[in-house]
Amino acid sequence: MKVCWQRGIGYMDICLCFFFFFIYLFFLQVLLVFAKEDSQSNGFCWACEKANFRCSMARTPESALECFLEKHHDLVIIDHRHSRHFDAEALCRPDREEASVMPLINAGFNRRYVENANMMACYNELLQLEHGEVRAQFKLRAGNAIFTALEQSQEAIEITSEDQVIQEWQGIYYAKKKNGDSIQQNVKITPVIGQGGHPILLPSPKCVNVQCYFYSPDIQSSKHKDRRKGSLDVRSTTSRGSDGSSQRRHSSMARIHSMTIEAPITKVINIINAAQESSPMPVAEALDRVLEILRTTELYSPQLGTKDEDPHTNDLVGGLMTDGLRRLSGNEYIFSTKHPHHIPSHLTTPLSLNDIPPRIAQTMENEDSWDFDIFNLEAATMKRPLTYLGLKIFSRFGVCEFLNCPEATLRSWLQVIEANYHSSNSYHNSTHAADVLHATAYFLCKERVKQSLDPIDEVAALIAATVHDVDHPGRTNSFLCNAGSELAILYNDTAVLESHHAALAFQITTRDDKCNIFKNIERNEYRTLRQAIIDMVLATEMTKHFEHVNKFVNSINKPLAESVKSVLTSPENRILVKRMLIKCADISNPCRPQELCIEWAGRISEEYFAQTDEEKRQGLPVVMPVFDRNTCSIPKSQISFIDYFITDMFDAWDAFADLPNLMQHLDNNFKYWKGLDERKLHSLRPPPE
Repeated sequence: MKVCWQRGIGYMDICLCFFFFFIYLFFLQVLLVFAKEDSQSNGFCWACEKANFRCSMARTPESALECFLEKHHDLVIIDHRHSRHFDAEALCRPDREEASVMPLINAGFNRRYVENANMMACYNELLQLEHGEVRAQFKLRAGNAIFTALEQSQEAIEITSEDQVIQEWQGIYYAKKKNGDSIQQNVKITPVIGQGGHPILLPSPKCVNVQCYFYSPDIQSSKHKDRRKGSLDVRSTTSRGSDGSSQRRHSSMARIHSMTIEAPITKVINIINAAQESSPMPVAEALDRVLEILRTTELYSPQLGTKDEDPHTNDLVGGLMTDGLRRLSGNEYIFSTKHPHHIPSHLTTPLSLNDIPPRIAQTMENEDSWDFDIFNLEAATMKRPLTYLGLKIFSRFGVCEFLNCPEATLRSWLQVIEANYHSSNSYHNSTHAADVLHATAYFLCKERVKQSLDPIDEVAALIAATVHDVDHPGRTNSFLCNAGSELAILYNDTAVLESHHAALAFQITTRDDKCNIFKNIERNEYRTLRQAIIDMVLATEMTKHFEHVNKFVNSINKPLAESVKSVLTSPENRILVKRMLIKCADISNPCRPQELCIEWAGRISEEYFAQTDEEKRQGLPVVMPVFDRNTCSIPKSQISFIDYFITDMFDAWDAFADLPNLMQHLDNNFKYWKGLDERKLHSLRPPPE
């Protein structure tokens, strides 16, 4: 009998073949290749069990190879007493001997075992192999891998001890960059225990990955190439400079070699990593900072905070951009479960454009102007401006023709949607919805917006504007979450109101054929329209404000500034345009003519005052403490809102849609509020002279 150390499986009477990989297993895996069962095979089976080795049995060369490729056994024992069953030497030989790989494979026969079926003889043979050749070859294999890594890497490599313990090491490391520059680095390496107890050096924001490839003996098939690849992560912090004071942090993301589909952000990071290798020090350090930013999950959202810790801005951020403190006091604010309203009895006869009273029709004559006075329409319609304005705007855009629905169905739909807005709310009522619808229609007429959107996008935008705040309770998401409301529980404290508005709008619409404006469109078109409406309504949630704005700037504003025309036709960018459009329409109050701006400021302040009053009554956390009706400065709150939310967003929207009149109103209104604040006035208007 003969023992072999060769790539593959040995030969002679009974051949022992063992392979060592970059991790030494606590339990050796043994493969027994015997054409038939006899006392010798049983002896080795019993010996493996006694030694606590994992044992597999194969009867043919094909099954042996398949088993080996699957489990990568450390020790292979082949019975070659019956050569007619298979040729062990041929089985051991590589299919192709590649020059680049063969030097890394330790091959050759080094041991012979004389046939002996005695169980203790087999057991002793296995123990000798484990403590002799197996461990020795493991050390040699590990050494070869490290030297290979050193040849391929310019970073520090730490080698484990026989007990797999990596001691912390610090010292000077000399290396050359690919451009030939020599660098001296002070390197520190610290070990961590990884999964399964194996020592590895895990990633950290200030460390480096060194990927070391360990070639295992199996190169029988390219489909198994991932099994031949291991990695050693070496993490180091480095410093460079003649006086040792200049610190350099070189960071890179760990590569997951088994991943077959790369995310776009992964491709970006890989490109940056490649660029770092041949970059001068200042560029490499700048790319380090870029990588740190790219590792965050909120790439488009700034860290919340204000320059001078302005309490008004802090409260606006806390109230509009968070889901509350998640604290329940025991006094829970529960909104009664409301079923969608049916059309009130006094509205059972649908209106028609021809039936609109002359006074209301006259009020809407200039509805295509940005300076249109929505409050005049509110008064003329007895707080039902949405139905009348909706009829006219939807008619102007040909919505009934697109949806293939009768005008009577559209009228019924507008009436039932308006009936589900709360007229008792000072701000979030149907007048606000009509105002947002008006702004949306105005933006849709802008040339670049028309170039970007299809007819289905326009219809989706008009419908989304109409329903975007339906059944709004006059309280913020933070309030609902803190109060443990039914809506907050239903939507898991996430985009509570926006999810409710979208869901209820479709529930109302599809429940009754008399107001189902989607009844006659094809299924695929309905699904596309529905998805666009939902996406736009959800975009009005303020927690995603900066993400939407920054995506718009980076994906649309900047490419357009560089004359990249294709940006307007991209499906992804059309979504960004629609989101930005409805966001700007939703909070366009500071860009309205001054009298309208002042009225809206008073209404939203009153709604916030009412919320603060209720929070105090219910013993809930006060989300926006500055909105106390006894102490609040409305001018300060408007200045903070414009500074933090409005200016950047409308600068970006103006650059896209060309809105000089809006920007002039914004500038005038900001100066107005600033003047009141400088005079220490807290009210909406200065006192009469």
